[in-house]
Amino acid sequence: MTTNTTSTGTSTDTAPTAAADTATNIQQSTPLAREHAPRLQWTEFAPEVYKAMVRLDAAARKGVDPVLLELVKIRASQLNHCAFCLDMHTKDAFAAGESVERIVQLSAWEESRHFYTEKELAALALTEAVTVLTDGFVPDDVYEAAARQFDEAELTQLIAAITVINAWNRFGVTCRLVAGHYTPGQYK
Repeated sequence: MTTNTTSTGTSTDTAPTAAADTATNIQQSTPLAREHAPRLQWTEFAPEVYKAMVRLDAAARKGVDPVLLELVKIRASQLNHCAFCLDMHTKDAFAAGESVERIVQLSAWEESRHFYTEKELAALALTEAVTVLTDGFVPDDVYEAAARQFDEAELTQLIAAITVINAWNRFGVTCRLVAGHYTPGQYK
């Protein structure tokens, strides 16, 4: 435990985590919840699968605008509740020059359309449709809107990128990977 002193002179105990460091930086007076441990360090037990995922990720991102790619990865990770991937991709987006405002509005993009281009809106709609297959298919209107914004090669790469982030999210959520320790560009 670390003892922090707030601006009012009150001492608090916090677990030594990245989140606790953040709390110290903003002089938070209430201790944060204890950080959980990951359920499984899957990359150690399936290194070939991990290496294949890294290669697939690299192949899927080719030709996709890096800012758009991060928006897609953040939105899919929000939908899948993957804190580890949210931490990673918001930090990568900020490092690439993305604005706080656009990232904050991303969870409500349909109500905040004016923050995004038509191409980004089509990609976000497609991301949601591919990520949440509750109807069992991607609706024609969503696909057609994306097809109007992207040529066939770009659209194929975008679909691949959406598919890959969904796979990463499933590893992250299932294994309860811990958010808060990623440094931008760490895995690139």
